[in-house]
Amino acid sequence: MDVITTVKEMKAAVKAVKSRGETICLVPTMGYLHKGHTDLMRMGRNLADHLFISIFVNPTQFAPNEDLAKYPRDFERDRALCVEAGVECIFHPSPEEMYPAGYATYVNVEGITETLCGRSRPTHFRGVTTVVAKLFNICEPDVSVFGEKDYQQLAVIRRMVRDLDMGVRIVAHPTVREDDGLAMSSRNAYLGADQRTSALVLSRALAHAADLVLKGERDASKLRKAASEMIASTPGAIIDYVEIVHPDTLQFVDFIDGSAVMALAVKFGTTRLIDNTVLRTIG
Repeated sequence: MDVITTVKEMKAAVKAVKSRGETICLVPTMGYLHKGHTDLMRMGRNLADHLFISIFVNPTQFAPNEDLAKYPRDFERDRALCVEAGVECIFHPSPEEMYPAGYATYVNVEGITETLCGRSRPTHFRGVTTVVAKLFNICEPDVSVFGEKDYQQLAVIRRMVRDLDMGVRIVAHPTVREDDGLAMSSRNAYLGADQRTSALVLSRALAHAADLVLKGERDASKLRKAASEMIASTPGAIIDYVEIVHPDTLQFVDFIDGSAVMALAVKFGTTRLIDNTVLRTIG
């Protein structure tokens, strides 16, 4: 397995693959890999001739008061997991390689970046779309896999790819969960034992809302209230948002008609966790 750290070397590796008429799947990550990531990789392994991943903690998607400096990193552990998952190449650039002195160009997707996480993290998605656009330009993937846990991110990337005619197929992988229901996240490592237990309310609240829909509830405000009350009654949980949105536009909905996405963000101490589920009616 190759580990490449410069844009020039990565472009050369891609050129060699493309010259043979072969395809590339890219799984972008920020490292500190877990089973959720390796499941994405295993899916990607079946979607193209070659599986590449990027490991890059992207500074432009962190606000000054966020956790860039302490974001967990363990490259040797990540490397071993990549070998097990069948990765052929890791692109592992430095911040200086991706954003050299004088860097001044950013990609901004409007509208769907202004709801949900975009309200409390207004610069976040500009950083995400910028780095993903750069990774697509450098690695030229035919297909790229993203997890549904970051539902807004997935929707934003899909919109960017459509609007900018990027020609890469975006494939979604279902949220990967621990046995007790907690969505897998690198930030779970920040949780203390009590916080880890309290965080289970996220998946329970989502499941409760989905059950209410199956039983006939369609009023989004009542569903938000039911989920919010469950979370607010949990020790240490501080709600950022609990919202129900259209699956594609991410605009807030008042009534469940067919399907909608309930998305939430909740803090436990200084650790902010996100999760979501699709609410579907029957018939």
